[in-house]
Amino acid sequence: MADTIAAQTAKLQLDEETGEMVSKGELKKRQAKRAKKAATAKAKAAAPDKPAAPPKAKPDIFEAPDPMKMFAQGWLNDVYNERPVKPILTRFPPEPNGYLHIGHAKAITVNFGFARFHGGECYLRFDDTNPEAEEEKYFTAIKDMVAWLGFTPKEITYSSDNFDKLYEKAEQLITVGGAYVCHCDDVAIKAQRGGEKGASPRFRCEHAGQSVEHNLTEFRAMRDGKYKPREAFLRMKQDITDGNPQMWDLAAYRVLNASHHRTGDTWKIYPTYDFTHCLCDSFEGITHSLCTTEFIQSRVSYEWLNKTLEVYEPMQREYGRLSITGTVLSKRKIMKLVDTGIVRGWDDPRLYTLIAIKRRGVPPGAILEFVSELGVTTAATNIQLSRLDETVRRYLDRTVPRLMLVLDPIPVIIEDGEELELDVPFAPPIRGIREMGNHKIKLTKTVYIERADFSEIDDPEFFRLSPNQPVGLFKAPYPVVATSFKKDGDKVTEIRAVYDKSGKKPKTFIHWVAEGSRVVEVREYNALFKSEKPDDVEGGFLNNINPNSEVVWPKAMIESGFDEVRARAPWPEAAGESELGKGGPESVRFQAMRVAYMAMDSDSTDDKIILNRIVSLKADSGKK
Repeated sequence: MADTIAAQTAKLQLDEETGEMVSKGELKKRQAKRAKKAATAKAKAAAPDKPAAPPKAKPDIFEAPDPMKMFAQGWLNDVYNERPVKPILTRFPPEPNGYLHIGHAKAITVNFGFARFHGGECYLRFDDTNPEAEEEKYFTAIKDMVAWLGFTPKEITYSSDNFDKLYEKAEQLITVGGAYVCHCDDVAIKAQRGGEKGASPRFRCEHAGQSVEHNLTEFRAMRDGKYKPREAFLRMKQDITDGNPQMWDLAAYRVLNASHHRTGDTWKIYPTYDFTHCLCDSFEGITHSLCTTEFIQSRVSYEWLNKTLEVYEPMQREYGRLSITGTVLSKRKIMKLVDTGIVRGWDDPRLYTLIAIKRRGVPPGAILEFVSELGVTTAATNIQLSRLDETVRRYLDRTVPRLMLVLDPIPVIIEDGEELELDVPFAPPIRGIREMGNHKIKLTKTVYIERADFSEIDDPEFFRLSPNQPVGLFKAPYPVVATSFKKDGDKVTEIRAVYDKSGKKPKTFIHWVAEGSRVVEVREYNALFKSEKPDDVEGGFLNNINPNSEVVWPKAMIESGFDEVRARAPWPEAAGESELGKGGPESVRFQAMRVAYMAMDSDSTDDKIILNRIVSLKADSGKK
């Protein structure tokens, strides 16, 4: 054995730098590595000194994003560069036959925002060419929603402003051979357009061969009331052989026996959208006519009509529409929810009409951020409700004050307590965006805490108040520990506690309100439907209603700081809520600590305050 060890040792070589005996191969590796290291150090020493790079700034998580940024890049920037003219004129042209929903918020933001970004202006034009469906309440609601989002139209106009001019253009179109009066019924028209699923060859209507004089006579007869609805209508003479259905001799005028909200009974005939829209864009000098991709095929007929009549030609471009899963947006379906009493009305906070979103307390600035975050492309956007909630939550987190609200109060009598006045901040200093200041609240001998914050038994996994578990009261001088409690049946009715002055830090803190705090009603809103696709449920969307979509806490209590928040609303000022008191009750917003983000409901009175849950707080991963 000794001979073997001696033989192995004789083969080793000394590493003079470390004093170790190593193999010849290992020594070569070490020497090569050291030589490389020395060469690198020499080269570095010979190189000129470089100025130290400035430290990277950490992103401010509370920094407000710029909703206008989307106009400087991507599809919207490309659209502008197609026609980089000044001044920019756009339009938002809703039909006044229903309440706007979340999808319309994108259209409003795109059209008004595009003009604002480029120093131009945007018309609010009501496409009021269907008197059978239009009501004054819709006109008012649409104007209110545009203003709520922070936009001011260049002018509020109506398609009906142009009824005389549109009629003249219709006669001009007949004169140049571009329109004819048709008496076909729906069956005949369907056959002309290829029949069921386009199985047959398309062919032109027999009335298309009528003379200009005959068509003018017939059109004037329509105007004068000779024909009943569906007996005659004016069709554009386009190209029935074109592969685009929007060129298959679309209707331009139809007979309607309906009184118009602005023109009364003056007219018996009314222009269609396909005839009206492009011409009103032309009359108003619109530079960029921005609409959703459902109108992409209509661009051909839009351009055809303007060219045929030799009028100014706006540029139409189409972007993807915004849809939300987990709810319904159609007027017909919402009407069913209203008529069956499932929701209170079109502004029920569980709906996603804009008036409902506003009533729930969602700030207009959060809607603008949401649209901006999604961006604008030609692709349709189908978003889950949770994505909207996350944007709203992030916006509220950096903008609203914080208050203490107890949903299910239970009294805690602090036996060695005495009344104190506490100076409490409206927002923690970490926010860094604004100084919200402080407010005074009373810490009384009796305070109220959430029933869920008390456990009758000791549980090492329960960190809130229990008989031997101290808990901190937000901003109170000492933690409290329960000494006894009373019950009425299975329900705890009163807790007695003392201050824990040992100096030991409690495991957690809970919120509370003082004795004498205002009693309020809280409506906790959850998803109206149980699934992401309520329409796909067997039996239809009405069979998918979430029974817990509204949970009411009738005897909640709010701290006294609420009065100051209410007096200062809207706080902060943003978008269409830019003046003190202008925002309405829903602009009274705050974070109820450890509960949710809240806003005052329009059902509130001086005697009874009702609060809506806007959105939940971020989930607390299982902490007790």
